[in-house]
Amino acid sequence: MLRAQPYYQPKESSYMKLVVLLGKSEQPHRARQLFDQMLQEGLDPTPELYTALLGAYCRNHLLDDAFSILHLMKSLPRCQPDAYTYSILIRACVDASRFDSVDALFQEMKDRLITPNTVTYDEMEKVLSGMLESTECKPDVWTMNIILQVFGSKGHIELMEKWYEKFSGFGILPETRTFNILIGAYAKKKMYDKMTSVMQYMRKLEFPWTTSTFNSVIEAFADVGDAKNMEYTFDQMRAEGIRADTRTFCCLIRGFANAGMFHKVISSVQLAAKFEIPENKSFYNAVISACAKADDLMEMERVFMRMKEMQCQPDSTTYSIMEEAYRKEGMNDKIYDLEQEKQQMLANASLSDQIANGSLSDQVDNGSLSDQEPLPSD
Repeated sequence: MLRAQPYYQPKESSYMKLVVLLGKSEQPHRARQLFDQMLQEGLDPTPELYTALLGAYCRNHLLDDAFSILHLMKSLPRCQPDAYTYSILIRACVDASRFDSVDALFQEMKDRLITPNTVTYDEMEKVLSGMLESTECKPDVWTMNIILQVFGSKGHIELMEKWYEKFSGFGILPETRTFNILIGAYAKKKMYDKMTSVMQYMRKLEFPWTTSTFNSVIEAFADVGDAKNMEYTFDQMRAEGIRADTRTFCCLIRGFANAGMFHKVISSVQLAAKFEIPENKSFYNAVISACAKADDLMEMERVFMRMKEMQCQPDSTTYSIMEEAYRKEGMNDKIYDLEQEKQQMLANASLSDQIANGSLSDQVDNGSLSDQEPLPSD
């Protein structure tokens, strides 16, 4: 009736309220139709409108459709998801016990430099508290590990400890990975006493120290350039027959570089080659960063070329490290060349994402996205 009036003008606020209402009324597909109708009337989509549509799907447990909306938002420059978007999706994933997705969403927020707000954690805590009280949906050690990982990786030590106690009180017994998560969280916060206590507790309960256990300790010392304790821990790791991995050597390289011991960086790279350690993006970035700290730009460029020759695609971190090294030397021509290369890399990555997102969005509403006129990409 409203649209039939001669004075009618489409308004974002009206559509927003209706999309939310239809979601609450268990009619998410009608919310999608209304959203498409809004686009046909010439209104530009906004992050808030997309978030409302995503929320409609989440409320009705259509998580695959909600994730498709998230992927679509990431492909539109003016409709990027924010902390509130992720909060809604994280709550829905916790509610559906899809804790692997929760962990991935938090990691994605970190990668996109989006800081979780209090709503994010409050919603998680509400659902988790409900799970502990429920007679139907009982959490297990896997649930505990994911939740501790989420809080611990964000440095929320008190929340991590609180939920460890809650899960333990509920009768869920920790496993080796549980203790490794606690050790990693304490290590990052330089809480060495608590880190050591957990390790001793593992020994007491006869839980084996693993590669992950030693890596967390090595990383803690590497971050502060404590080469002596870092090397001692690595030697203990080898003495106990625990196999080092790529992360181990990334930490060693970074730690020796932080301590200014660049001859040790070289020996670590050589030892990694001897052990046939896989050289991934993190490994090359660690070596490039060490070369930059040593002001050895020639070696930095050599490692960069090897990285590309080995079909290991540089990322934003790689370019940032090298640009800063060139900036210190006033090598603006080198910075310009890197910027051009980086922009080409980002453009290629964006194109790949859009192709992938297109295949995902085709699944929403049995292909309704592909049936509509193209959304504005700005």
